[in-house]
Parts: sequence; C-alpha cells; structure tokens
Amino acid sequence: MAANNRSDQESDENTRLYNPYQNFEVPIKSQYLYKLPTSPEYLFTEESLKQRRTWGENLTFYTGTAYLGGSVSGATVGFFTGVKNFESGDTTKLKINRILNSSGHTGRTWGNRIGIIGLMYAGIESGVVAAMDRDDVWTSVVAGLGTGAVFRAARGVRSAAVAGALGGLAAGAVVAGKQVVKRYVPI
Repeated sequence: MAANNRSDQESDENTRLYNPYQNFEVPIKSQYLYKLPTSPEYLFTEESLKQRRTWGENLTFYTGTAYLGGSVSGATVGFFTGVKNFESGDTTKLKINRILNSSGHTGRTWGNRIGIIGLMYAGIESGVVAAMDRDDVWTSVVAGLGTGAVFRAARGVRSAAVAGALGGLAAGAVVAGKQVVKRYVPI
C-alpha cells in the first residue's frame, strides 16, 4: 500500500487533474477527474532530447506560412493593380469584378511561387540537419543558399549563383534578426 502511494505522488508531479464538468454546476466525485500530462509524451527518449520540429512539421510549417504570406501579398498587389485598371465608364459591379479577378489571380500566382520556395527551403534544411546532425545559423544559411540556387537553376548558372547568394543572405538575416528579437525584446 505504501509503495502504491509513492508511485501516485511521483506521477502527480508530471500530471494535472482535469475535470471535464468544471463549467457545469454539478457535484462530481474525484474518481471522474482525469490525470493529464503536463509535458509532451514521446514514444522514444531520443525524440524528447531534440528541441526542434520534425522534418514533416518543418515542411508543413514553412510551406504553409510561405503560401499564406505569398497569397496575402499577391492579393494586395492584385487589389492595387485592379484599382489602377479602372476605366472611366466602369460600373461598380465591373470595378468589383476587376478587383476580385486581379486579386485572385495575383494571389494564387504569388502564393504558389513563394510556397514552393518554402517547400524547397524546408526540404534542404531538413536534409542538411540530418546530414550534419546539428541545427545552427549555418544550417539555415546553407538551406537558403541551396533554395535560391535550385529555384533559379533553370535560368542558368549565373542566375542560380546570384539567387543562391541572395537566399543565403536572406536566411542569415532572418536567423540573425530572430536572435536579436529573442535577446532584446521582452516577450
């Protein structure tokens, strides 16, 4: 009996009680409270030691945020292009149609292009992390360099080299900016 109480106390440090009926004014016995973990549960201990996303989560995050950002940016540019293309005899219905068509077309185009860049960046970054077995600033710079080079490879070696250099600089700037924000901005 004493050993059983000791294991209950140890498990209480890593769990919290949850009452699914807490917002309802009904008396509930303590046997209906659930013990939920306070930290993520991992199947293997190696997973718990790593402090970064998996390659699948990384791929989904970068691709999704890049697509969303590209779509919003493209829709904004399309809105102003649609407004700029107004003609003097256009009715309100025709003006709205121009804006929606232009925003939709430009938003889709930009979203797809930038989403592909996010997809390539995530894949290259995950590959570099798997090959080097470390995740630091240089991993992101190499991933940015590779992404830029692959994205513009069809336009020739010179264009790929310039885009790779710009991609590496952009990735380095983003990582450096993130470190500055972590250090100096109290969140």
